[in-house]
Amino acid sequence: MKNTIIIGNWKMNKTYSESVKYVEDFEKLYKQNSNKIIPNLTFGVAVPFTSLAVSKLNKVNELNFGAQDMSLHEKGAYTSEVSSDMIVDLGAKYVILGHSEVRSYHCETDEIVNQKAKLAIAKGLTPIVCVGETLEEYESGRTKEVVAQQLALSLKDLDLSKIVLAYEPIWAIGTGKVATPEIAEDVCKFIKEKTSKDLIVQYGGSVSPKNIKELHDQPSIDGFLVGGASLEPESFLALLTLGK
Repeated sequence: MKNTIIIGNWKMNKTYSESVKYVEDFEKLYKQNSNKIIPNLTFGVAVPFTSLAVSKLNKVNELNFGAQDMSLHEKGAYTSEVSSDMIVDLGAKYVILGHSEVRSYHCETDEIVNQKAKLAIAKGLTPIVCVGETLEEYESGRTKEVVAQQLALSLKDLDLSKIVLAYEPIWAIGTGKVATPEIAEDVCKFIKEKTSKDLIVQYGGSVSPKNIKELHDQPSIDGFLVGGASLEPESFLALLTLGK
């Protein structure tokens, strides 16, 4: 079976105490069901900054931790920002960059995503760079045009062997709408053609234990960036077994 990477994105959910309980509950479930986990799998959760320290309590060696963003700056007078060194010190291995919600709420450009990704790599983090089109762009047939532009700017001069690319159609994030396996495969294949056949490409957007296997069967989809279905240990574990 192909190599697969599944990362849960908790977004702004779970207090530190709730995160501790999640990790404890997941440990029990994982031990009971480890024989069902698909082979060649890398998995983890991208948690709020306030929960990153939970990685120090985690007893499932295979469970990686990541942050959902990081500062463009290394340190200094940048009130409210969190640096790459800070998240590394708390145990982060991954960092999500350029998620559509961050791009929208914080006016983040492709150029800023690119600069953050370069810094993340320099700090030993694996950036998960997000791209995707809006509903209007999708309905007007501009998906590949929009994604190609994001790829060109967000990935400029990056070592593609050190990143993960997440294709998340914005119209499918948290809406219950999911791109059909054929649509997801077509765009993920296009991304590899525009970049590298070896680039790790995830799909994200209303992925659940019910639809993950059909999406996983697509040859150009190497994994998933999952929101809501990662928030409970039971459903997250079900993703790791492809819904079995």
